[in-house]
Amino acid sequence: MGAGRWRRVRLPLPALHTAVTARVWSPDQDTDRLLLAHDGPEYQRRGGLAEHAAGAGCHLVLLPPGQRDEWYSACDPYAEALALDVLPRLRSRLGVHRVVGAGVSLGALAMLHAQRCHPAGFAGLFLQSGSFFQPRHDRQEFGFRRWSRIVRYVRRVLTTGRGPAVPTTMTCGAAEENLANNRDMAVALRRQGYPVRLAVGPGGHDWPAWRAALDPHLTTLLGDAWPELR
Repeated sequence: MGAGRWRRVRLPLPALHTAVTARVWSPDQDTDRLLLAHDGPEYQRRGGLAEHAAGAGCHLVLLPPGQRDEWYSACDPYAEALALDVLPRLRSRLGVHRVVGAGVSLGALAMLHAQRCHPAGFAGLFLQSGSFFQPRHDRQEFGFRRWSRIVRYVRRVLTTGRGPAVPTTMTCGAAEENLANNRDMAVALRRQGYPVRLAVGPGGHDWPAWRAALDPHLTTLLGDAWPELR
């Protein structure tokens, strides 16, 4: 792993009347590149994101999930807090301008939602096993308390003509229930102008599969978002 340091940064979320404390890894050299991860502490512990950030010479911000089921379920106040409070504070503190957002499952849904609501500043998306629920594919998720909100949001994205396109990589396990809805989302985003790769690999909806998909797919996506890395 390259030279750098860890620190903690407190991030107010006024739209949610709370704050979170994120762990931040920064390389020794100056850079305006940032990898921003939902479920950040677990993504680092079980996915080793810092190794990828070091390889790309970018800052890494590990966002804790907070009220995960609420915040990561196409929640407009959370998207507002992320885009209008968290990112400006990180830009000021770290000197970053080009952000790649990453997330798994609901965290992937929430990152796409934030990018589409507030696209300025997002340079790319890395979405693993996104919870893009649709009734025809995901009736088993009907009991989730934010099912209706997610379904309405996903329907809106799938039927939109164009979107705020950025390079996007999606990964999904061949054995998981989310594969059909991820395929539908990839088709819709591609139609809207997003340069999309959907990588289907072995495994299911779990951390071993997500970690295995990071290499080479995250590295490739970072090169698409930040062409100077190629």
